Amino acid sequence: MRFPEQPRLRRRRTLPVRFLAMALFAMALAFVLARRPAAGQQPGAAAAPGGAPPSGSMFGETIEVRAVNVEAVVTDRQGNRVPDLKLEDFRLEVDGKPVKVDYFSEVRGGQAVVRGPGAAAAPGLSDLAPGSAVGTSYLVFVDDYFSVGPRRDEVLRSLRDDLARLGPEDRMALVAFDGRHLHLLSSWSSSPRELAAAIEREIGTPTHGLDRLVELRAFTSTDQRLGEFGHTGAKDPILGEKDTVASKVSTRAALTLEEEGFVDNLVSQFERGVAAATSTLRSFASPPGRRVMLLLVGGWPFSPGDYALNNIHVPLSRAQQVPHGDVILRPLVETANRIGYTLYPVDVPGVETAAADAGAAAPSPTGTYFALREQEHEATLAYLAKATGGRALLNSLRIASLEHVEADTRSYYWLGFTPTWEGKDKRHAIRLEVLRPGTSVRTRDSFADRSRKSEVAMMVEGAMLFGNAPGAPAMPVQLGKPVRKGLDEMEVPVTLAIPTLAFTAVPLHGKYASEIELHVAVEDEHGGRSGVPVLPLKLSSDREPTPGRYIRYQTTLKLRRTNHHLSFAIFDPLSNKVTTAEADVTPD
Repeated sequence: MRFPEQPRLRRRRTLPVRFLAMALFAMALAFVLARRPAAGQQPGAAAAPGGAPPSGSMFGETIEVRAVNVEAVVTDRQGNRVPDLKLEDFRLEVDGKPVKVDYFSEVRGGQAVVRGPGAAAAPGLSDLAPGSAVGTSYLVFVDDYFSVGPRRDEVLRSLRDDLARLGPEDRMALVAFDGRHLHLLSSWSSSPRELAAAIEREIGTPTHGLDRLVELRAFTSTDQRLGEFGHTGAKDPILGEKDTVASKVSTRAALTLEEEGFVDNLVSQFERGVAAATSTLRSFASPPGRRVMLLLVGGWPFSPGDYALNNIHVPLSRAQQVPHGDVILRPLVETANRIGYTLYPVDVPGVETAAADAGAAAPSPTGTYFALREQEHEATLAYLAKATGGRALLNSLRIASLEHVEADTRSYYWLGFTPTWEGKDKRHAIRLEVLRPGTSVRTRDSFADRSRKSEVAMMVEGAMLFGNAPGAPAMPVQLGKPVRKGLDEMEVPVTLAIPTLAFTAVPLHGKYASEIELHVAVEDEHGGRSGVPVLPLKLSSDREPTPGRYIRYQTTLKLRRTNHHLSFAIFDPLSNKVTTAEADVTPD
């Protein structure tokens, strides 16, 4: 998602790894009520993706938020928590203007504390007596796309071994992302035994982090800059190979074609991971108690351009600016702040240090080429934590991550306010000040006022990643034979069988009419992904559609001549239903 006030310009993708502009043309729509296709009748139909969405999934409805929660950790100069503060000890500002606090509570040691006068209890705490336990909902996102298997499994085992820390009011859910699909490992559960079993099933499953490292190695070995730079001889701690590129100031003002290709692919992969984490948050939008997300991230570089060049000093022309993490991560941060989640990113690659707590700075080693790329990853984790009031668990802190998060989230102040929602896709800055001298506060720094259009776009993106909910109607898709056009393009005929249960038909001028949206996403064999164009479809019929039947829709896609994975989604604005389908294209 992009917001209009963002000053950075997104480079136009013109690289070998990006998609050619995708065109939907020669569209022929027939509102024909076809019989239900028999099993196997659609040879191009894709199987349902692995992993089903959790019960109560938000895919199929936009998120409605009335109040904004602000969880605040207050410490003294020694870093100790400060208890017994009252509402009058805080000043809350939005966009530099004071706002009225509608909800105020203190949670100390995981228990509700008698609040002072002046504000109601925060939602979810109003029915708790003083001294009652306040639970924490831990949502765990496992990034299998950038993570290397042994490193990820090490973090998962430590998580499994600490499940006994969950209290009776706590719960946990786990989701994994493989680069294409989200897989539900466990919905909300308070059973350490059930959660341990889910983690055991994830341990040892394939990851794709080595693929990302191979891509990096292939890029650095063929990079045209090798003649400009010296050799460090430093060993990569993952692959064990010696690096061949040392950083130094470059006078070039543009990326080479090889650099552009690698950077565009990396940005696309990064955006895909962020979209998956954002969709996971939306799917688990309303658990009770404190809301926490552990992000087990395998390597998201905050500045993909600096990561690729291994050089923060290369001046790029404005036309070639690469989006930074503050742009790419914005949907994740704004979704977390909007629905009240605090993010605790976990450094899956890690570099062992002697740091002992979540607040400690555990710097990576310096002096090697890998240090800069490690710092890019750590910068992403630090940004996510700071923007949502959490902590980045870097390097050795990735071990016993649940212990660190549990300790950090047991004592805090819970404030809430009700803004005027305008739906203009605007970001609003939050500033919380503690008026007692000698104290400091950590909390989320903003919230977003999303439009209906943005909410729908994110909802559809999530449905494409999670797939249809259990019991949802299938949408068969059949692909025709690709037809070569020019040197490196092809046209692919597509037929979708849209189930009548996927949309709402209403009487209009003696007919039954529907207006739906077709969303299409294209992913190449390297993981690069196009945007998601939206095509409005108007359906009309003389008779009311019969449940269990299908509407046949035909179109043609113009693609590059390479392997592609296609994702389709039908969105019905009247019911908020999303129905998805997938298929693979292989050129002759």
